[in-house]
Amino acid sequence: MRTVTIGILGSGTVGQDVLKLIQRREHIFTDLGVRIEVAGVLVRDVNKPRDVPPGTRVTDRADFLQECGVVIECMGGIERPLELLRPYLRSGRAVITANKALLAERWDDLREHALDGRLYYEASVMAGTPVIGPMSTVLRASTFTRLQAVLNGTCNYVLGQMEAGQSYADALAQAQALGYAEDPPTLDVGGFDTAHKLTVLARFSADGNFPYSAVQINGIEDVTLADIEDARAQGERIKLVAQLEKDNGSWRATVAPQRLPLTHALCTAGASRNAMIYEGEECGSLIFAGGGAGGMVTASAMVGDLLDYLLGFPGHVPLH
Repeated sequence: MRTVTIGILGSGTVGQDVLKLIQRREHIFTDLGVRIEVAGVLVRDVNKPRDVPPGTRVTDRADFLQECGVVIECMGGIERPLELLRPYLRSGRAVITANKALLAERWDDLREHALDGRLYYEASVMAGTPVIGPMSTVLRASTFTRLQAVLNGTCNYVLGQMEAGQSYADALAQAQALGYAEDPPTLDVGGFDTAHKLTVLARFSADGNFPYSAVQINGIEDVTLADIEDARAQGERIKLVAQLEKDNGSWRATVAPQRLPLTHALCTAGASRNAMIYEGEECGSLIFAGGGAGGMVTASAMVGDLLDYLLGFPGHVPLH
């Protein structure tokens, strides 16, 4: 039995659920001949009540990182996690993250580590619905042509409430009250969260260095009830769609509200969930749909990445 020491950065809903799922899957680690030891959990406020296993070290100091073989980053944000992870990655150790903003906007700092297989990030797009794994492996045998996706649950919720007759302001306020929206909500409704995720996907299908700055972004703030009603009258629904396709020989990435037929896969398979349509010359049209947010949904992908690491599989390697 070998011991693998891990550290957790952040102890919000996702961080706490990662710890719970590691406990719940202890028998799987045992079958692999591994004992998981948590060196520490980094938090901002050590006095805040948390649902973590008894005996877990909860601290506002990151000194435990030097003890870890693997770090699981659940903090969110960009600069602070990068500050903590940069020296750790340079030492050749593995990182598991769901941080799409960090991946999208600071790729220059992360790319060499991803190419070396030390960066695991299945949960960064569509949480526990696996899309990065297939795109980084078996789908590479097919010539990619196009993808369309609905990647933000808050926008899905707000537009759904508007279809039920609520104003945009009321629907957004309700999403915030339920804890669906990011803080600030502009990350969601402005299309930036979706653009981060589209950037990550583009690096597995179009260009391994695809820049976040190349995504054209329009959010749902200007969608009105009149727009919703007009679309309904035409047998359509409005969705915030991430799209990647060839345009005059180069890749064009956009995030914008689109009117789609009610029979479109993003309106059926993705009615209230995240969904992606991936198109390739050889593989044809593939549809992925499922939960794209939530603590345990996200934790399932992150612990899955941990299992891949323990089995010796490399992290998610972009096109190169």
